[in-house]
Parts: sequence; structure tokens; C-alpha cells
Amino acid sequence: MDEYKDIRAYRVGWLLQVTDWFTIMPFLMWLRNRTSASLTLDMQADKDDLKGGAVFMSNHRDIVMDAAWLSLLLRTKWNIRPYMGIGTNLYGRWWIEPLCKLMRCFSVIRGGSPRELLQHSQHLSAYIQSLRHRKKSIWIAQREGRAKDGNDRTQDAVIKMLILNNPQAEDVLTMVRRLNICPTCINYEFDPCDYLKAQEMQLKRDNPDWKKTKDDDVFSMKTGIYGYKGRVVYRITPSINHWLDQNEEQLRSLNRNQQIRAIAERVDYQIHSSYEIYERGNDFDRYIEQQLQKIQIPDKDTAFLREKLYEMYSNPVKNYQAVKDITL
Repeated sequence: MDEYKDIRAYRVGWLLQVTDWFTIMPFLMWLRNRTSASLTLDMQADKDDLKGGAVFMSNHRDIVMDAAWLSLLLRTKWNIRPYMGIGTNLYGRWWIEPLCKLMRCFSVIRGGSPRELLQHSQHLSAYIQSLRHRKKSIWIAQREGRAKDGNDRTQDAVIKMLILNNPQAEDVLTMVRRLNICPTCINYEFDPCDYLKAQEMQLKRDNPDWKKTKDDDVFSMKTGIYGYKGRVVYRITPSINHWLDQNEEQLRSLNRNQQIRAIAERVDYQIHSSYEIYERGNDFDRYIEQQLQKIQIPDKDTAFLREKLYEMYSNPVKNYQAVKDITL
């Protein structure tokens, strides 16, 4: 019996791997040429960090392409094909789930009562740990959903989920060390969904109960896939296990929640210090105005929307400047 049948990625045999190389990979390379000026992998982690697989925990800009391009880069340059987490709230069309699972995506179940959410988290945690036990690599976002304002922060809940399945009652540091987390920084010169994110922020501001529909999610996915992103840089930083080893005595003096918070802050530090800082000029101001024109909603608050658009591009710069002189 397959206990993870409801969430696991499809098993990929040799025939599906051949199909993958001749269908999905060419499509991703076509998207690279059509929607980006360049796509670069800056591997700061060394070979030993990746020898037994890793958890590539990253900031989150785009629903689909964040994971898809990481998979392309890792597979073509390092022969690593990571499993990737995707929320079930994004299965807005019948074909999305099977396509995602064929691309080694596993399901992160969204929704349900607090008790059901806990059960889903335990189930997902066990599945991820089973993948790591088999030395498989995994991509997962540092938070639930995209950081619409560009202020990337790791949620403690993500770290807690990863170590939630703990039948042997191991300590936090031992379990996190086994995951082998390599914080990964994703940089888009231009975010094709930026105007949609700003639009969502006004709609949420004006109506706190407003929620996206499945059609909204599908449109965001399409925009993110086919929209222009400029220069794209993926920067994979060293495993946080080095930091755990260097600071183990201090970390063991903390309680469980404090340890988890410290680990989340370490992930943030490595992501923030790895941002690609793009030069912005007058052309960027014109770009912002063009994106504003795409927003068509009732009671459009142009000043608010413009502020949010600039904010989502300036927050990574602020976070980079805040950590560049700090050693953790």
C-alpha cells in the first residue's frame, strides 16, 4: 500500500524520463529564451553539501517558474532533479495536478479544520523525511504563498512542519541537520506578476475578506510562465549545517521555539545576503507606469498601487543592505 499516494509526485520510470527530456525540458528551455534575458545558476554550496541530497529552501516569487527553472538548472548542470512542493489551492484546472506531479511536484494540501491541517502537515512531513532518507533533493518555499511585497521572511511554521514527524523524539538540531537545508535566493529583474500582486494588496486592503478565485490563480500562473523576467539569477548558498556545527553549544542552550526561530533567521540571512542587486534608472520608472496601466479594478488607488510596486522591488535591496555587514 502506498501511504503517500494522495500527495506524492508520480513515480518516474525510464520511459517517463525520456519523455521528460523530449517534452518538458525543451519547453523550459524555450521559456528561458523567450521570457528572460539570461538565466544563471550561482552555486555557492560545494559538492559535499549536495552529496546526499539537500532541501533547497528559497524565497518565492512565481507560482510555477521558481521551482521549474531551479529544476532545469540543477538537472542540466549538476544532474540533480529535485522534488518540489506545490499547494493544492493551485489545482484550478483538471490538467494542472497530473502535469505538476509528472514534473516531480508533490502536493501541499491547503484548507481544512485546524485538526485536519495538523494531520496534513504530519503526513507531508513524513513524506519529505522519507525522500531525504532516500537521499532525494527537495525544493520548498520558505513561506506559504509568495511574498507579495518582496520582503522575504522564513516562517517558523515551515521549519516546524519539516520536523513535525518525529517518532524517535529526536531534538530539533538533529532533525534539521538531517534535512541539509541549502538556502536558495531567487532573483528576477522584473516580476511579470508584480501588478497582480499590487492589485491583490489593494483588494485585500479595501475588503479584508477578499480572496482569490481559482481563475485568479490560473491567470497568475499563466502570467508568471509567459511574462518577461529580464535577468534571472538563482544563487544556492552553503548548507546551514556548517552554521549549526559552529554554533551548536549556543543553540542547545535555547528552547525549541527559540531554536526554530534562530534557524529561520539563518535561512533569511543567507537569502538576504545573496540578492542580485539590479541597477534601476529612468527606464524602470516607465516600467512601473506601464504595469500600473494593466490594473483595472473599481476605485483604483493609483498612489497606493505605485507605492506597492516600488516597495516589492526595494525591499530586497533594503534586506541586503541590512545584513551585508552582519556575521551570524
